[in-house]
Amino acid sequence: MVKVILGDKGSGNTKELMKAIGEALVQENGSLVCIEKGNDLTYDVDYRVRLIDARDYGMEGFTFLRGFLSGLHGGNFDISHILIDSLYKVAGSKDPEEAEAFLDWCAQFGERNSVSFTISVTDDPANARYGIKKYC
Repeated sequence: MVKVILGDKGSGNTKELMKAIGEALVQENGSLVCIEKGNDLTYDVDYRVRLIDARDYGMEGFTFLRGFLSGLHGGNFDISHILIDSLYKVAGSKDPEEAEAFLDWCAQFGERNSVSFTISVTDDPANARYGIKKYC
């Protein structure tokens, strides 16, 4: 399952992501991973969630991000939920076609491996493409 939280900057995307983390902690038994660029969430994310700063791994592009997530899961099959705060920032690319392909990949990967994804995307909902909106 892929759930996209879509909204303009300052519209509460991160707040919604934090709410999703809280719900996942209550409902799921597996490991949770949250990826952000920077360390803004350090004191907000529950200690039971593995918080990853994308800057520590030099993430550049959606291909890198797919490989990173695959390796992360390969090292810990207990991951049940991956949350990404601000997809375009983490991936280092604001290409909507690549973002759509990445979300489709997440849906397929999640189905094969029983992993849910919650991903915030900072973009104007009125201008967002269908490939992104279909996961909202």
